[in-house]
Amino acid sequence: MRKTIFTLGFASLFLLLTAMQCDKDEITTSCEDTEMELQAFKSNIEALANTSICSEEFECRYIAFGSKPCGGPWEFLIYTTSIDTLTLTSLVAEYNQLEANYNLNCNIVSDCSTPQPPIGFDCVESQCIPVY
Repeated sequence: MRKTIFTLGFASLFLLLTAMQCDKDEITTSCEDTEMELQAFKSNIEALANTSICSEEFECRYIAFGSKPCGGPWEFLIYTTSIDTLTLTSLVAEYNQLEANYNLNCNIVSDCSTPQPPIGFDCVESQCIPVY
C-alpha cells in the first residue's frame, strides 16, 4: 500500500513538474512572438504618422506612444491632422494596451524615466519639428 502511494505521489510530482516546464517554454515563446508582433505593429503606426505633412492647413500634434513597465509612454509620436487622426489614435491606444499587457505578462522591466512632451512645433519642409 505504501509503495502504491509513493509511486502515485512520485508520478504526480513528475507530471506537475513536466507541465510547469511546458508552461514556461510556452510563455517564453509567446513573449518572443508578442515582442515581434508589437515591433511590426509599432512600425505600421510610425509609417502612418510619417505620411502626415504640416502646412498652414494642418495642425501638428503629438500622442503618448508605448507603455513603459513603470508607467507612462516610451515616447511621443508626432503627426499632423493631414491624416486620419481617429484611426491613428485608435491604433496607438490598442498598441499601448497590448504593450502594457506584454510588460505585465512577460515581466518586462525598464528605467522609470519619462519623456517630455513637446511644448510646440516648427514646420520645416512639410515636417513637424518638435520644440522642447
